[in-house]
Amino acid sequence: MKKKVIYIILLFVFQLHTFGKTEKTSDTKPNIIFLLVDDLGWRDVGYMGSKFYETPNIDKLASQGMTFTNAYAACAVCSPTRASIQTGRYPARIGVTDWIRARFQVNKEKLNTPPPYEKNEGKKLMTPSNPYWMEKDEVTTAELLKENGYFTCHIGKWHLGPDDYYPEHQGYDVNIAGCDMGQPVNYFDPYANDKGVSFPTLEPRKEGEYLVDRLADELVDVIQQHKNAPFFINMCYYAVHTPLMAKPEMIDKYEAKNKVDKQTNAVYASMVESVDQAVGKLISTLKKENLMDNTLIIFFSDNGGLVGPTNNAPLRSGKGYPYEGGIREPMFVYWKGKIKAATSCDIPVSSVDFLPTICAITNTPLPDRTIDGRDISPLLQNKKLPQVPLFWHFPHYRGKDVVPYSIIRDGDWKLIKRYEGNEFELFNLADDLAETNELSKQNPQKVNELNNKLEDWLKTTHAKLPLKK
Repeated sequence: MKKKVIYIILLFVFQLHTFGKTEKTSDTKPNIIFLLVDDLGWRDVGYMGSKFYETPNIDKLASQGMTFTNAYAACAVCSPTRASIQTGRYPARIGVTDWIRARFQVNKEKLNTPPPYEKNEGKKLMTPSNPYWMEKDEVTTAELLKENGYFTCHIGKWHLGPDDYYPEHQGYDVNIAGCDMGQPVNYFDPYANDKGVSFPTLEPRKEGEYLVDRLADELVDVIQQHKNAPFFINMCYYAVHTPLMAKPEMIDKYEAKNKVDKQTNAVYASMVESVDQAVGKLISTLKKENLMDNTLIIFFSDNGGLVGPTNNAPLRSGKGYPYEGGIREPMFVYWKGKIKAATSCDIPVSSVDFLPTICAITNTPLPDRTIDGRDISPLLQNKKLPQVPLFWHFPHYRGKDVVPYSIIRDGDWKLIKRYEGNEFELFNLADDLAETNELSKQNPQKVNELNNKLEDWLKTTHAKLPLKK
């Protein structure tokens, strides 16, 4: 009888202890890690169909979460997309519509507010000048989560302005390697060129060390130091942006590999694999620290793959262009126990959706301002959301063949509006993913309908438009 009483008491204590643990776990705020790869194309990972690049760690993590097949960057170049991720607002509304020039790319005397318009000698249009920073009155995910008890950290590429506009001035407790540079001048420690240009926010550590490996170590250190409180880490790999530089032994491996499709660049492939190894190191750390069950991981790219180093087929063209190869991105979201493994979503989503979605998941109030994105967390639970139109605005010239343009995607229809030359291109993406069948002449009513929606959006966001000379 005495033993039975002791057993009942022990059982009660165990159940009470277990219940307490369950309650604590349910109330725990999830850690958030945002993995942003630079210039990674839609098909540059194995789970999206690449047969040349090797990404086993990324592929496995993607298989344990939900992949998005119609995920879009808010711009075909980096800074505007990065601003949209930080704020949940379209680049047109923010005013950052092109990539931001770093100090070493601009005369110091000119590193102030640029004139309203660029004259563009030899071109037909004057185009809105792009600012040299994202304004500090923009409210970032980090600022919001910090108010909700999160430790916040930025690692890697920032590219949203010089010193006074670094991550630490936009809600991040820690900034590692984030600065005004949009690309490394050298991927190997000391990360400098022959003019001495290097990261002002990353001290050299070991000569010859590869940048992606260094940033992977920094991420591990941050997680281990802050594992006992909820954290938000904005992990922005500088790779796979040019200059194309990779570890020699890895290049040799891909040089010897059978070229099975249009993706054949051994150096670029090596850079992709280095990012994958960094993701593998992250996963190992989360498992070791027992954080895997309560960490939400988002994987994304800031624009399409650069034509030349990679090939985005079946998508048309690449970085900088208004076609799908320039704006459609690989994306997945992992959250163990919350997102069913091996699921996929084909609803179009945009980089403006990340801030409201993260806020919804963490019960963080939205800022008191217009947010263009929407909470897509119901999609993560396999619930339905109606499709909404997505928009782009790039009022600049780029290279020899890109003129200022705006875009709307509404359902399966996509309209590209150019401000010079042929005004419209219309595609039905359901039937023509490669955008080879231009339909504007056959469907003038659809062109008019989409253009009206696009014009309304441009007015609503106070988008700056090119001007005729």
